[in-house]
Amino acid sequence: MTFLRENWLFLTAGVLISFTSSYGQTFFISLFAGRIMADFGLSHGDWGLIYTVATSAAAVAMVWAGGLTDRFRIRGLSVFTCLALAASCVAMAMGQGVLMLILVVFCLRLTGQGMMSHLSAVAMARWFVATRGRALSVAAMGFAIGQAVLPVIFVALQEVVNWRWLWVLAAALVLLSMPVIVRLLRAERTPQSVAESLGSLGMDGRHWTRVGVLRHWLFWLLIPLLLGPPAWGTALFFHQVHLTDVKGWPLLDFVALLPLFTTASIAATFATGALIDRLGTARLMQLYMVPFMVAFFVMGQAETLWGAALAMMIFGLGTGTQATVPTAFWAEFYGTRHLGAIKAMAAAIMVFGSAIGPGITAVFIDRGIDFPMQMLAISAYFALTAALATLGIARARHRLPIAPQIDIVGA
Repeated sequence: MTFLRENWLFLTAGVLISFTSSYGQTFFISLFAGRIMADFGLSHGDWGLIYTVATSAAAVAMVWAGGLTDRFRIRGLSVFTCLALAASCVAMAMGQGVLMLILVVFCLRLTGQGMMSHLSAVAMARWFVATRGRALSVAAMGFAIGQAVLPVIFVALQEVVNWRWLWVLAAALVLLSMPVIVRLLRAERTPQSVAESLGSLGMDGRHWTRVGVLRHWLFWLLIPLLLGPPAWGTALFFHQVHLTDVKGWPLLDFVALLPLFTTASIAATFATGALIDRLGTARLMQLYMVPFMVAFFVMGQAETLWGAALAMMIFGLGTGTQATVPTAFWAEFYGTRHLGAIKAMAAAIMVFGSAIGPGITAVFIDRGIDFPMQMLAISAYFALTAALATLGIARARHRLPIAPQIDIVGA
């Protein structure tokens, strides 16, 4: 409680920033997939290709945009990003034509899933050291709240409100959050002062640069791990309309399972946050893929909503881990001075994963291999990435320094 009381301004800002990212996340955009495909005359493959192209472009842009967190305050960047995200939502409401749709999805993915998520994670990882895991777990509650609340509300509203007006509502909610974020971060430290006073060293007792990370073998070994959850997790939400059609489940009943997913995600987020502060990230990264592997296997075999509920809860455990462990891993293994640039590179890979997942699965769907049939192969993919991560991290962890840990309060 002392931790929450003394840092509530920063933590609440992290929660609100991560919540606001929801409007550019796949779980939100996919709620309108049926309406978008109908209005624009798209097949599953067409919509998947558009999503892949736009999100891939956003991944490339993230490499540059994410590095801005090493140069500018989170407060200023969050204002600019909120304005861009709100404008993107309005553009979705007004957009006509495929080219416009590609541009709008690009903007939503870059500003929402990309930058808003990045701002929240980098802020927590940089501002907190000894309590980094707890800070990341608290901030990640914004993602969990968005996933639990927004789908149920917006799916229900689609029955009585034109889907385009709902994007106007989303823009208004983004704009309402902006002054609150600015107020919460009125005492924010600059990135430079934080890096100097709260910096923690990575492997070999150094602060790694982005170029150094790119030249290090561990980063390349972890790329399949970075790609997996966003690629196939995004595909799961992206194809939820298709999935429910194949399984014979009402969409609203499937969406109603999201609070179970969220509950499991919250539990895993806080549990892993506490474990990071006690044990570090090495062992947790090695176990990171297991819930995803099990969840996709169970969902693929599920015949009833009870089976889907179990799969979504297991999937929630993986998602909760994803909210804390990877970001803390970059800070622990590669240091915090250039964390914004390093995390931006990892975020770009994850955004790219979220681009190719829906596209690949959509192509197979159009060829008669439905998404539930694809889930066994996806489960095997997670098993392979877990093996690669286990071998790589086991070899690298002895290079970590033993250094005193501080946090934002004590600085």
